[in-house]
Amino acid sequence: MKIIKQMMLVTLCLILIASIASAQGIPKATRPEEVGLSKERLQRISAWIQSDVDKKVVPGAVVMVLRKGKIAYYEAFGYQDREKNIPMTRDSIFRIYSMTKPFTSLAIMMLAEEGKIQLPVPVSLYLPEFKNLKVGVEKKDPATGKTELVLETPSREMTVQDLLRHTSGLTYAFLGKSMVKDRYNEAKTTDYDQTNAELVTKLSLLPLQNHPGTTWDYSQSTDVLARIVEVITGVEFDTFIAERIVKPLKLVDTAFWAEGVGRQARIAEPQINPATGQRPPVIDVRKKPKWLSGASGLVSTAHDYARLCLMFLNGGTLDGVRLVSRKTIEHMTSNNVPPGYKSAYPVQWQIAWPTPSSETGQGFGLGFAINCEPGLSPLPGSKGDYYWTGILGTYFWVDPKEQLIAILMIQAPTQLLPYQYRMRDSVYQAIRD
Repeated sequence: MKIIKQMMLVTLCLILIASIASAQGIPKATRPEEVGLSKERLQRISAWIQSDVDKKVVPGAVVMVLRKGKIAYYEAFGYQDREKNIPMTRDSIFRIYSMTKPFTSLAIMMLAEEGKIQLPVPVSLYLPEFKNLKVGVEKKDPATGKTELVLETPSREMTVQDLLRHTSGLTYAFLGKSMVKDRYNEAKTTDYDQTNAELVTKLSLLPLQNHPGTTWDYSQSTDVLARIVEVITGVEFDTFIAERIVKPLKLVDTAFWAEGVGRQARIAEPQINPATGQRPPVIDVRKKPKWLSGASGLVSTAHDYARLCLMFLNGGTLDGVRLVSRKTIEHMTSNNVPPGYKSAYPVQWQIAWPTPSSETGQGFGLGFAINCEPGLSPLPGSKGDYYWTGILGTYFWVDPKEQLIAILMIQAPTQLLPYQYRMRDSVYQAIRD
C-alpha cells in the first residue's frame, strides 16, 4: 500500500511538472511549412548570422520566428560571452533596454482598465510636481547676438497619452543637441543611481524641449509612466511588473536584474571593441538596481518576450489568462500620433531609424512604432504591424495580418540598424503560402 501511495505521489508530481512546462511553453511547428514558412529559406538567417559570428561582427544571437501561434524557427548562434568562450544558448538572458517600454505601457493600460488612470488627463493629476512646467525655447538676443534659453508657458499640459506616445515635451539628452538637453545632462537624468521618484523631481525642475502634443520626440516619458504606476499602486515598479505581468504570463527570466547564480550564468555580453579594447557600457544586471527604469531596465529571453508578443497578438490573452481587453490592444497598436505633428529628428534620421515619418509611413502607438503605410516603408511588412528595439540591438515585431512574430536577441550596438533591416527581409522572404 505504501509503495502504491508513493507511486501515486510521483505520478501527481510528474503531471504537475508537465502542466507547468506546458503552460510556460509555446507550441512548436513540426516543420516550418506547417505554418507557411520555408525551412530552406529560414536557413538563410542561420547562414547570415553564423557568418557574422565567424567574422566577429557580432558575438552571438538568439532568433525566434513564430507563425500562427507556433514556433517555426528558434536558434542560438555564437557566444554568450566571446571573451570567456561561453556559447550562446536559447535561454541566454539579454539586456533589452527600450524593449522594456511595451511592458510599462501595458502596466498603464491595465490600470486604465481598472479606472485608476485616465489617458486624456494632465500628468500633474498624478504627479503634482509637473503642474508648472515651462518650455525651453532657444532665442537669439538681438542686442548681444547670444542664444539664450527663454522659458515659455506650454500651450497645454502634457497628458498621460502624451507620455505613452512620446509627445509629452520631454526628451532624451543623448539624441541630438540643444540647450534643454544640456540641462538634462547637467541633472544626470539617466543616472542609474536614482529612483523613479528622484527622476521625476529632477524633470520637474527642468524645461520641456517642446510644447506638449506638438512634436514626436523619443524621450524619458516612459520612465515617468513607471513613477505614475508606483504612485497609483503604492508599490515599487518592479513589484508591479513581476506580480501583474511577469507572473501571469509565466515569463521565467524577465526582471529588472538576473537574480540567482543560474540566471547570472546566462547573461549575454557584448564583445570587446577591438578599436578601444573595451566592451560597450552596459547596465549591471547582477544586482537589483536603484533605478527601476520603465524605459530601459528589464532583462529577458527570446522565449519570454515571444510570450509577451503572443499576448498582444491574441488580443490581450495568453493560455487562458487575460491581462487587458481586445479593444485596449487595438488602441495600443493604432497610430496615436496627432495630425500635423512635428518630428524632433531630421528626415535622414526618420528614414534610417523607426520613428514616425510621413515619408516612410510610420506612426507610433502606445509603446511601439506602427507601420501605417507599408508602401512608403523601405522595409517589408504589413499595414498595422508594430515593433520596437533596444539600444544594444534587440528587436521585435508583431504582424497581425500574417500572424507573425519575430524576436532578435543580440548585444551588438553597432549592428542595431543593419540587423533590423536584414531581419525584416530575412523573415518575410521565408513566407511561402
